Amino acid sequence: MKKLGWFLLGAISLLALQALAASLVLTRAHGLSAREEPSAIERWIARRARDAALPATAKSRANPAPNTPDILSDARAHWADHCASCHANDGSGDVALGKHMYPPAPDMRKSATQNLSDGELFYIIQNGIRLTGMPAWGSDHDAQDSWKLVRFIRTCQT
Repeated sequence: MKKLGWFLLGAISLLALQALAASLVLTRAHGLSAREEPSAIERWIARRARDAALPATAKSRANPAPNTPDILSDARAHWADHCASCHANDGSGDVALGKHMYPPAPDMRKSATQNLSDGELFYIIQNGIRLTGMPAWGSDHDAQDSWKLVRFIRTCQT
């Protein structure tokens, strides 16, 4: 029984090494162009990396910005000036810059974004997401502006 376990571990390790070697050969042959649509595995890894980057305390933070027409108006104007170049005015990401990033700018209207808590959205705006096009705006925006943007993101629905 012990020999079978070692054999299976060796076989699985060999298959993993072969998969890694094949991916390296394909990468060298085709490159890692941002023109290609991200694969399912890349999207899965990116989502897990984003989730891992969010501190546990972010999820429970409540939005102090009131949900009023004035706040939404301010946020909409701020979005148009600072966010729409990548995320589009409607949050779809359907603009040249957003579509040609790697990974592409997310569609803010979809559940992958809308299911994040207000605190998580605030954290992403303030701190960015490494290895993506999302910069950290915390040094350029005051916290109130970022909370207002969270209110605006909630209005982006499909």
